[in-house]
Amino acid sequence: MALSPDDIARIDALLGDDAAETGALKAVRQALPGLSLTQCDASDIDAEQPFRDYPRFSVYLVDGSSHCWTITTDIAHATGLVVVHHKAARAI
Repeated sequence: MALSPDDIARIDALLGDDAAETGALKAVRQALPGLSLTQCDASDIDAEQPFRDYPRFSVYLVDGSSHCWTITTDIAHATGLVVVHHKAARAI
């Protein structure tokens, strides 16, 4: 399943809010059931630039069309998402 502009708009609406939390990922899965969605820690992403940076999340596009998945910036080749949840700063 390749991403469409409507899919990107849904992702923006679900993850772009300042108050979006991890429950928003479930909403993305429900809104785009054919899309592969993986959540990981920021330390798992090397030097790649996110496709979108939201207040609570960073989103990377994945191209899974070949044997190995690769991070891509090309929406036409994106078959999935990797989402990094930004941890809230803890008060000391």
